[in-house]
Amino acid sequence: MQREEILKRIALIERELERRKADDKLSGYNKGRKKHKKQMLFHKCKKRNRWVFGGNRSGKTECGAVECIWYLRGIHPYRKNRKDCFGWVVSLSRQVQRDVAQAKILYYLPGSWIADIVMLEGRKDSPSGGIIDQIKIKNVFGGISTLGFKSCDQGREKFQGSSLDFVWFDEEPPRDIYEECLMRVMDRRGDIFGTMTPLKGRTFIWSEIYLNARKNPEVWCEFMSWEDNPFLSKSEIGLLGKSMDTSSLDARRYGKFSEGAGLVYPEFDESACVIEPFDVPREWQDAISIDPGLNNPLSAHWYCVDWDGNVYVVAEWFASGMNVDAHAEAIREISGKLGWKTDGKGRLSALIDSAANQRTLAGSASVAELFCERGIMVNTRVNKDIFAGVSRVKSFLKRGNGEGNLYIFSNCVNMIEEFKTYFWAAGDVPVKKDDHAMDELRYYIMTRPRPPEREREIPPILNDKMRRLRRRKRR
Repeated sequence: MQREEILKRIALIERELERRKADDKLSGYNKGRKKHKKQMLFHKCKKRNRWVFGGNRSGKTECGAVECIWYLRGIHPYRKNRKDCFGWVVSLSRQVQRDVAQAKILYYLPGSWIADIVMLEGRKDSPSGGIIDQIKIKNVFGGISTLGFKSCDQGREKFQGSSLDFVWFDEEPPRDIYEECLMRVMDRRGDIFGTMTPLKGRTFIWSEIYLNARKNPEVWCEFMSWEDNPFLSKSEIGLLGKSMDTSSLDARRYGKFSEGAGLVYPEFDESACVIEPFDVPREWQDAISIDPGLNNPLSAHWYCVDWDGNVYVVAEWFASGMNVDAHAEAIREISGKLGWKTDGKGRLSALIDSAANQRTLAGSASVAELFCERGIMVNTRVNKDIFAGVSRVKSFLKRGNGEGNLYIFSNCVNMIEEFKTYFWAAGDVPVKKDDHAMDELRYYIMTRPRPPEREREIPPILNDKMRRLRRRKRR
C-alpha cells in the first residue's frame, strides 16, 4: 500500500472518530476535571421517587435527560438495567417539551443509538424543530426501548393504560397526572423522578416530596443552586443575580419553594423604555428578527443600535392568518419605507426561529426556504436558551446603575403589550401565550453583547442625548 493511500485512510479514520466524539455528548457527562456533585448524588440514589428542586441553570434538566437515556440504552452505571425499557417524559406543554426536555434528550442521545422517531409535528429527519411522540432507542441487550413524550395540557385521561419502567417529570405536574403516573410504574416496580423549579408555592409536591408527610421510604429530594453548577462562572452568577426580580430570586437561584412567579420583565418601565419615533440614521440599522407564526401571529421587528450600544426597536409587523407570500411582501414594504439595508442583490436579511426549518408533511419547502425564495435571507441559527435570553433582555432594560439600553418606538404596540402581559410559568419558561414578540426580541438581543456596567456618573454627551430623547417623547 502506498504511503499516500495510508495517510488518506488515517485521515478518514481520524475524521470518523471526531464525528463520533461530537455526536456522543453523553460520554463526556460529568467525566472531565469539573464534576457536578449533586447531579451524581441524584444518579447514585437508589430510591424509586427522586426529585431535584433546582434554580434555573443549576443543571437539573441534564439530570433527567441523562437518566432517561441511561435507562433506555441499558447502561445505567448505578441501577439494574432492563431490556426493552419503556418510559415517559412529561412536560407542561408540547411547546415546552420541544424547547426543554426534548432538546436535552436529543443533545445527549447519539444518533447511532436511534432506531426510529415518531413525530406528532414536523419531520423525523429534522426532529429538533418539531414535536416528538416517541423515540425508539437500541438497547445494549439487543432489544428496542421506547421513550414517549407527554404533556400535562393533554389531561389525565391521556396518561392511562401503559405499564412503565420510569416517568421523568420535567417541572411540576398537576396532582391528578402525578398520581396517574404512579399507577403506571406500579406493575414493573418502576421509578418516578422529577426536576423542577418550585415556583407554584407550597403545593402537594412540597408536602409529599419535600416534607414527605406520608413518610414514604422511597422518597428522596435534593436542592440544586447556581453555586452547585461548576460550569457557571462566578461572574455569570453575579450578573444573573443582578438581573433577577427579588421576589423570585430564591426559587430561581436556590430552588427554594416560592409563593408565585410574577412578571418576566418587572424592569420594563413604559415611561422610560417607550419613546416617540424619530428618523434613525442609516448607520444604526442592525437586524430584522422574526417569530414565524403563520396560523398564529407572525411577529417581526426592526432593530437599530446607536454608537453607544443602545438598542432601538423602530418598526413592527404583527399579523396572523396569512401565508408566507403576504408576510414577505409586508416585511419588504416596511423595509422599503425605512430605507432598510439590503445586499448586492436587493435581498433583506433576518433572524428567524429555527422551527422555520421544519417542512410540513404537506409542503415541499420549509418556511425558512420560502422566505429565502422571496428575497428575505433568514438565519435560523438563533440562540433559544430561554433563561439566558431573558437574563440578557433584563440587562438591557436595567443595568446596575438603574439606566436602560433598550428603547421601543411607540408604534410597536404589540411588543409593548406583550412586555406588560408576559408572566412566568412554573419552571424555566414563561407562559407560552401571546409571546411572539418576546421570542424574537430574545433571538435578537442574544446577538448583542451584554451592556457594560456604568457608574451613576453619565458622560455629558450621553446625558445630552438622553435628554433630547426624553424631550422627543414628551412632544
